[in-house]
Amino acid sequence: MTDGTLLLRQIHPLFIQLGRVTSQAFRPTPKDNHKLSVYDGDLIAPEASWRHYRSRELQSVGVMAISVGECKKEDLIVASSPEIFPEHAHIDFHQYSSSQCENKGKKLKNAAEIRGWQYKMDSINKF
Repeated sequence: MTDGTLLLRQIHPLFIQLGRVTSQAFRPTPKDNHKLSVYDGDLIAPEASWRHYRSRELQSVGVMAISVGECKKEDLIVASSPEIFPEHAHIDFHQYSSSQCENKGKKLKNAAEIRGWQYKMDSINKF
């Protein structure tokens, strides 16, 4: 991965409110062991990542992305974790408090919003 590598994040329908993605989509919960799961965009395309995610019977309305460089700017460590599946990576938030994680999540969300949706499922329902 390079600084320009896009990290593909699946967006759960609950993370959309009033038509906008919330910063919850870009920060882990304690059950995630403080690691935010992403797909390595060097290894898989956005639509393929969405299809893979959905094939595991998980919910996602689409894919947004942040770069490795944007994570580094927030002092977040990005690592490949192919033991989960070959294209899996994670962003490690373990060293930060809850409020710091929230702040970093907001900054990542803002970067992803500027970049825009990388893939969005077709739907009659608009968010």
